[in-house]
Amino acid sequence: MTASVDVKASPDRLYGRQRGHPLRPRQQRLLDQTLPRLRFAESAIADPATGFGHRPAQVWLEVGFGGGEHSLAQHAAHPDVGYIACEVFENGLCSLLSRVVPDGGEETAPVPDMLRVWDEDARILLRGLPDQSIDRLFLMFPDPWPKSRHAKRRFVHPETVKMAARILRPGAVWRVASDDPTYQAWVEEVMGAQDLFDTAPPATVRPEGWPPTRYEAKALKAGRQPMYWTFTRR
Repeated sequence: MTASVDVKASPDRLYGRQRGHPLRPRQQRLLDQTLPRLRFAESAIADPATGFGHRPAQVWLEVGFGGGEHSLAQHAAHPDVGYIACEVFENGLCSLLSRVVPDGGEETAPVPDMLRVWDEDARILLRGLPDQSIDRLFLMFPDPWPKSRHAKRRFVHPETVKMAARILRPGAVWRVASDDPTYQAWVEEVMGAQDLFDTAPPATVRPEGWPPTRYEAKALKAGRQPMYWTFTRR
């Protein structure tokens, strides 16, 4: 019998504003012209391997890709994998899209066959995906929501752990990274109270095969210690 974590149910939305600074013309074109060509189609949720230019060997999912560095590096390193990159914040979406097409090619430049973007709440996607349909899951430096009353907004949450376990194949890996001490303690608490994933102590140096992100660089520059977890679906 595992312990339980006393926390309110996760709300329908985990984030705050979707837009930061006003968008520049290039950013608006990326959202209007490029994003629709890269968006993961709702019609593909029932069989996510159909959502790409051709059927992939595996399907990987990243929740909250931030600036997109990790997603693009994983996509480049694993071209046979169908990669679904989730982000709701427009500035983050533009950051990734700006690296995919050149300035002036927002509407016409080719887009990758095996990279798709989900720009709604990731949990909508998780709820719709079939059982055991995802081969790897990533959560890189999520918003820590440091106040106790905001714990229900953290993606690592008892309810979300169950959703993640349902969609991941047995033996699939869920990678989590955080530099926030409150979130680090929270991950240890939540994952220590479940029996769906095998756990291990986090690494304190970024493991091989984990591409760097701007958030990791910012944390290291500020003297914060990132932690890197690998959880394996039982």
